[in-house]
Amino acid sequence: MKKETTSLTPLKRFINLLKLDKKDIYQVFFYAIFSGIVSLSLPLGIQAIINLIQGGRVSLSWIILVLVVILGVAFNGVLKLMQLRITETIQQKIFIRSSFEFSYRFPKIKYTEFNNSYPPELANRFFDTLTVQKSVAKLILDYSESLLQIIFGLLLLSIYHPLFILFGLLLFIVLYLIFKLSFQTGLKTSLTESKYKYKVAHWIQEIARNYFGFKSKVEADFALSKNDRLVTEYLNSRESHFQIIKRQFIQLIGFKILISAGLLLIGGFLVINQQINIGQFVAAEIIILLIINSVEKIIIGLETFYDLLTSIEKIGQIVDMELEEISDEEHNYCYKNILFEIDSLNFSFPDSNKKVLNNISLKINQGETIYLDGNNGSGKTTFMRILAGLIQTNTNSIYLNDENYKKINIAQYRSQIGIITAGQTTFEGSILENITFNNNSVAPERLKWVLDKVKLTDEIKKMPNGLDEFILTDGKQLSSSITQKIVLARAIINYPNILFLEDPFDKMDNDQAKEIIDFIVSKENNWTVIVTSKNEYWKQKCERIITLEKGRLISDTN
Repeated sequence: MKKETTSLTPLKRFINLLKLDKKDIYQVFFYAIFSGIVSLSLPLGIQAIINLIQGGRVSLSWIILVLVVILGVAFNGVLKLMQLRITETIQQKIFIRSSFEFSYRFPKIKYTEFNNSYPPELANRFFDTLTVQKSVAKLILDYSESLLQIIFGLLLLSIYHPLFILFGLLLFIVLYLIFKLSFQTGLKTSLTESKYKYKVAHWIQEIARNYFGFKSKVEADFALSKNDRLVTEYLNSRESHFQIIKRQFIQLIGFKILISAGLLLIGGFLVINQQINIGQFVAAEIIILLIINSVEKIIIGLETFYDLLTSIEKIGQIVDMELEEISDEEHNYCYKNILFEIDSLNFSFPDSNKKVLNNISLKINQGETIYLDGNNGSGKTTFMRILAGLIQTNTNSIYLNDENYKKINIAQYRSQIGIITAGQTTFEGSILENITFNNNSVAPERLKWVLDKVKLTDEIKKMPNGLDEFILTDGKQLSSSITQKIVLARAIINYPNILFLEDPFDKMDNDQAKEIIDFIVSKENNWTVIVTSKNEYWKQKCERIITLEKGRLISDTN
């Protein structure tokens, strides 16, 4: 999927979000219309009751009107309950879509998109989904009800007297000015506040991730001082945002004072001049109060609206990340033998003119065991990840079985390789899940073979639940050696044609690492092995050593 050339504004993202649930939202507005009509029919009923009471006697009409008003209140409550049910459904849909969106996208986001980002920190943006859930529900309910009450109320007031039409015009002008003068500033300060909020959360995450590194007083003091600086930045941005909210509320208070005073004077004047009766005056005041309360809901709801747009924008930053271009076509071609031909390969990371790989040419045949040698920064990792398809390039310098590397089905190719990247570890789940990913096609005999070869069988026998033993993130309750064995078992469980290994056994004891290395390079497996490691035993066992220096191929020996 290619990144869109035009970025969406937070407001456009919000509109697109509403489009996904437009049928449900239409239902909410449909019920809101009925609710608004019922709410504003109540003042008319009260007006009629007052007029009857002024007659000085109890009548059947008076009792009927009271019952109608009570039934109206009950019916209005039923309508609101139906709205709540619909908005709850919308909230659930938002959560489901967001969770699958994140789960789908993260594995497919281009490797280069994370050059200046920390993926776990970006994953924290998922928590903005909770804000979106609550805010969308609140705004749909409050704004639909408030806007309709304002519209219906103004129409009803205009029937009482033309002077009330001026009130309606003044109301819309005030609302427009409040939005016009402060909306963009309020959204900007909300986005700034959110940025510092995430900086604070990320720093706390860093402390938790490296908690052993903050044990001493000096280190703990540094953690607190940096937190203090980040929190201060957050509070300053929060205060700036609050000033916008405060200004809007002050404008609302002034509006309420002027409108209430003006309408009381106008209503009193009309009653005195017998242009409206006392019942109409009371009904008009009730309607005016409903309208003012609706305006207040809209203005106060602006803070929720800012939070909503900010959260949508934060989530949108993940959605906007460029995904790998993976063909949707189904290919049944199986790469039984994989021949790489690299001809004058050059590579630079985006926004950088420095060549990480410079004019590399070589061939790699099926079944070869290759040790990539070179100092840090020589380009070994980048070269390996390009061959593994983790870093996609637009180069025409790589061919796989005589086919241009750009044209192959990358998903099909990845099903034929096993890979261990530097720092790769286990996830929270059972050992079996960590090895097989619940792939039902993995035969028990195959699983047993893998466990034996990576020296995990005896370790698992000691565990109370065997392969169903639940392990934490990074295998916290396991030794680092066992964690690396699990990751290796995961890489070879489907018997790949190529193994890409980055420092695979650096945490194992030397003797056990040698046994596993002997198995990996054994010709009985017939897989291609490309490895980078500080363990010199690999050099002894691999039949080919390729040495890189500053991105250039300087040696290729057998």
